[in-house]
Amino acid sequence: MKPAATGTDIRGVWATIINRLDEQGHLDLTTIDDQVSAYARAGVAGIYSGGTASEIHCQTEAEFEEISTRFAEAARAVDLPFQIGAAHPLPQGSLRRIAFSARLEPLAIQITLPDWTSLDFDSVRLFLNRAVTAAAGCPLVLYNPPHAKTVLTPAQMNEITKSYPSLIGLKCGGGDAAWYADMAPALKRISVFIPGHFYASGVRQGAHGSYSNMACLSPKAAVDWAQMSDAAAAEMEDRIATFNAEAIAPIIARGHPGFVCDKAMATAGGWAKMNPRMMWPYTGATDEDILLIRSAAKRHIPEFTSDMP
Repeated sequence: MKPAATGTDIRGVWATIINRLDEQGHLDLTTIDDQVSAYARAGVAGIYSGGTASEIHCQTEAEFEEISTRFAEAARAVDLPFQIGAAHPLPQGSLRRIAFSARLEPLAIQITLPDWTSLDFDSVRLFLNRAVTAAAGCPLVLYNPPHAKTVLTPAQMNEITKSYPSLIGLKCGGGDAAWYADMAPALKRISVFIPGHFYASGVRQGAHGSYSNMACLSPKAAVDWAQMSDAAAAEMEDRIATFNAEAIAPIIARGHPGFVCDKAMATAGGWAKMNPRMMWPYTGATDEDILLIRSAAKRHIPEFTSDMP
């Protein structure tokens, strides 16, 4: 059965759109339609824009609005639940993007805490108060990744899930068994999503799904993995870890951020029209990286290679 993705109950594999750039560095918005159609065929629970893999931090406000609008139209055309990421490192910028996103009527808006400096917990509350108002009734998902300046503790997450009913989800890095135990009250109130390569172990411990980096490599395989038995899914996660160590870790070790790897996997996967070019000023993966991703995937996780050349 396909995981639920309506109302405030969000679960399963959610996939991100990735921006394609031409040789002059211009956005190719037609690829949004192609990706959304591919995600619908793959059977993902939902889709989202405006995350790190969408290079939200590199977009001008005009680009953000154009991408978000095109994305919302494409999602509605195939009847897929969608979320829009309104991340911005500065608080006023966040409020503007939240208000614009609300007008597109997504299932939820992904927000981040201001990121120029860290926030004390009282400041977190002040920001969330304004974010709720800007969202004008649209539910919110807090995107609080490990690289954020302010990473909330389980105790803080438990507190804000009681105080903000419009907060329906959390996108985070997950944690060990102790973290899941400490998060138990929040896990009962909201949908907690962890990285795609931890899908099996995360869901087994209480997470509700993933905003999946593995869907960048193959959305259909990511969905199929989520539907496996516990034993088969755990075995797949072990093989994914081996793949990551061989093909993804070297890109990270050279100083590239994770979203470079996401676009490299989408390029290698072959399911969408994509290349590894990044938005200014970031450099992308090399042709050699793409070949290594394909080679390692074919050896360790062949289930993710059906669309590869």
